[in-house]
Amino acid sequence: MSPLSPKFRRTLVRNLQGYAFVSLAVVGMIAFELGPMVQSFWLSFTEYDILTKPQFVGLRNYSQIIRDELFWVSLRNTAYYVGVSIPLRLAIALWLAMLLNQKVRGIGVFRTLFYLPTVTAGVAVALLWQWVFEPTFGLVNYVLRFFGINGPAWLGDPSWAMPAIIIVACWQVGPQMLIFLAGLQSVPVQLYEAAELDGASPWQKFVNVTLPLISPIVFFNLVVGIIQSFQVFDKVYIMTGGGPMQATLVYVMYLYQRAFSYLEMGYGSALAWILFMIIFILTLIQFRASKWVYYEGSPR
Repeated sequence: MSPLSPKFRRTLVRNLQGYAFVSLAVVGMIAFELGPMVQSFWLSFTEYDILTKPQFVGLRNYSQIIRDELFWVSLRNTAYYVGVSIPLRLAIALWLAMLLNQKVRGIGVFRTLFYLPTVTAGVAVALLWQWVFEPTFGLVNYVLRFFGINGPAWLGDPSWAMPAIIIVACWQVGPQMLIFLAGLQSVPVQLYEAAELDGASPWQKFVNVTLPLISPIVFFNLVVGIIQSFQVFDKVYIMTGGGPMQATLVYVMYLYQRAFSYLEMGYGSALAWILFMIIFILTLIQFRASKWVYYEGSPR
C-alpha cells in the first residue's frame, strides 16, 4: 500500500482519531497512577517527612518493617478480616442472587433494595453502624436485651470489634450479588430441565449444574474481593480508628498512620510496596490454582 494512497490516509486518520480518544486516559494513567507508583517506589528507599528532602537509606525501611511488631499485628488482623469476610460475603451474595433470580412480581424493587447499601456513602454507612453497635443505646444490643441477652461492647471490645467490622462488610455485597445474578441468568434453562428428567434434587442441580457454570463468576468475585479486602480502610478508620488495643489495626490503617500521622513517607511507601507484593503473590497463586474453574469450550 503506497504511503500516499487514499486507503493509507483513511487508515492513518482512523488511527489518529483512536489515539486522540484514548490520549486523555493514557495521560491520566501516567500522571495519576504510574507516576505516583514510580515515585513511591523511590521513596520506599528513603527517609522522607515531606518537610525536608528525601534522604536515601537503602533497604533500611524494609529491614525495620520486618522487625516492626505493629506491622505483623496489622498483617494478622488483615488476614483475619480477609479469611472470614470473603467466604461469608461470597456465600451471602450468591444466596441473595439466587433469591433475586426468581420470576416473581416486584423483583426489580427487591433487587434495588438489596443493592442500595452499596451506593450509600462509606462514611455514612460507618456512622450508621457505629450507632447500631453502640453498647447502651444501639439497635443490636437493644434487640438482644429484648430476648434477655446482654450484648457485648462490640466496637469497644477487642474480641468483638473485628467481627463487627466483618458484619458491616457482609451488609455491602451488592456488586458481588449483581455479578452473580448476571451469571445465574446466563445458565441455560435446558440443563436444569435435563437434570430434572434425571431425577436431580434442587441441591444436586445447584452442585452439578449451577456451580460449575458460574465458577468463572465465583473466581472473579474471589480475586477482586481479596484484593479489595486487603485494602480495607474507611470503615475501620471511622468506626474504630484501629482500636481497641489494635484489634482492628488493619494493614492500610497502619500504613496511613505511619505515612500521614507520623509523616514517615518513606516507611509508608515501603509498607505500600510490601502490600502490593502480597496482593500480587496471592493473585498469582489463585490463577495458578484455578483448575476448578470451568470455561465453556475449554479442554479442562
